Amino acid sequence: MLAIEFKNVCKYFNYKQVLNNINLKIFSGEFFSLVGVNGAGKTTMLKSLLDLCEIEQGNINLFTVKHTDHNSRSKLAFLPEQFIPPYYLTGQRYLIYMAELYNYKYNSEQVQIICELLDLSISVLKRPVRDYSKGMAQKLGLTACLLANKQLLVLDEPMAGLDPKARAYLKKCLLDLKIKGTTMFFSTHLLADVESLCDRMAILHEGKLQFVGTPTECCTIFSASNLEQAYLNCIENSNRMA
Repeated sequence: MLAIEFKNVCKYFNYKQVLNNINLKIFSGEFFSLVGVNGAGKTTMLKSLLDLCEIEQGNINLFTVKHTDHNSRSKLAFLPEQFIPPYYLTGQRYLIYMAELYNYKYNSEQVQIICELLDLSISVLKRPVRDYSKGMAQKLGLTACLLANKQLLVLDEPMAGLDPKARAYLKKCLLDLKIKGTTMFFSTHLLADVESLCDRMAILHEGKLQFVGTPTECCTIFSASNLEQAYLNCIENSNRMA
């Protein structure tokens, strides 16, 4: 079953085309990453998927439901790139609020389990978010997403602000969810995470999908021994073709 489908999607900002005829299918149970330089259009693509910005052309479906239908988002949890929780709430109050928003019952035991999985001290939840570091706030946002127990995770740069230990913990947690059939669509700059987590990937460059396939296929097509070099070869090739 398709979890996500983009069909001929175009998006403009100030008369500049930032998404150019995007066609992409992501299947249920698949971990899929979107890779690209700053300004490539990754966040715009995720925002379009969630109907946070309007597209000028094409169609987007979530589990076969049109993305403009609010019911299409009932099966997903989302973490934005610049995640800034309300500073005046404690971490616990934020999680209670998100439980109400995602329509699940707040369970303190489950909260403790997820916090331990993400290396977030449970005592931190009693403190106001204004006292959190970038990494602590990111863990809080990830905790809320994981507690929602949705079929689809849409994450914009989920590793941002995390130290190496927290990244390792998060990857293990995500791989456990993958075994259970969770689908994940995320953007990243970290190619090592793509290799360790993803079934397939897409390289978005100057608004166009320059490659869609497995990390191994990317290395083969762009004649590289590692994904980092394959990515560089891909965008350099697209620049020459432009």
